[in-house]
Amino acid sequence: MSCRRCLVAGTVQGVWYRASTQRQALALGLTGYARNLPDGRVEVLACGEEDALRQLQDWLWQGPPAADVTDVQCTPAADAAPEDFQTC
Repeated sequence: MSCRRCLVAGTVQGVWYRASTQRQALALGLTGYARNLPDGRVEVLACGEEDALRQLQDWLWQGPPAADVTDVQCTPAADAAPEDFQTC
């Protein structure tokens, strides 16, 4: 199991991005969280199997229909894997 922290930029707040990310992550069997940052980005911590993490990372570039994603930066994270996936 691995964890990744992704910072998602663009029109990603106020468009159901966090809730949509939660649904996608849960469908892929991932744990972690999605939260808004003060600078307008969304931070996503995702933990699970590598294939599922890659799938979520690809999805983060799309997001829900109202989102306009301009950048996704993901890095390995040393966080302990949460038990579920939350939105904050």
